[in-house]
Amino acid sequence: MSYTTRDIYYFDRPGGENTRDAARMAVERAKSLGIRRILVASSGGSTALAFLEALKGTGIELVVVTHVVGFAKPGVWEFEEEAAETLRAAGVRIVTGTHALSGLERALSRSQRVGGGSRTEAIAEALRRIVAVGLKVAVECTLIAADQGIIPIDEEIVAAGGTMSGADTVCVIRPAHTASFFDLQVREIVAMPRNR
Repeated sequence: MSYTTRDIYYFDRPGGENTRDAARMAVERAKSLGIRRILVASSGGSTALAFLEALKGTGIELVVVTHVVGFAKPGVWEFEEEAAETLRAAGVRIVTGTHALSGLERALSRSQRVGGGSRTEAIAEALRRIVAVGLKVAVECTLIAADQGIIPIDEEIVAAGGTMSGADTVCVIRPAHTASFFDLQVREIVAMPRNR
């Protein structure tokens, strides 16, 4: 029998208060596995900046995935321009793309003419409810970045997402494109909120 043991961290509560610890845990796991990229979800930029700080001097690449333009308000990108400039100056790639686990499906389910849930939204809700909101976010952001060619699909990454704000879930993922969703593998949970 062959197996490996690794630490899993459980936060008492979900939310942004866990961001700095999540960033540290992401870096530790990436280093221990020789992973070259960490992907983090960040809607406004502060979570991305916390991860940038944690990555200083490691040589690990940071990829940031943001909300699509118009997510909160039509025509508006929520990401702070100053944060974007700081990240770009540090060589960070910022990805803004349509949400892979909702996108057009959400328009249909919210429509009074069509209504009803979709299979895609059922997958998203299952990830949110069964494991953690941050896992759903990490998986979705991985799909978005893979679809845009920002991350390769043949190398593991460390991905982080959160509940409402910040980062509280960290995992190791073998990426896939959205069209090959079931090829994506969450290989390790590094950290997550125990109570949701």
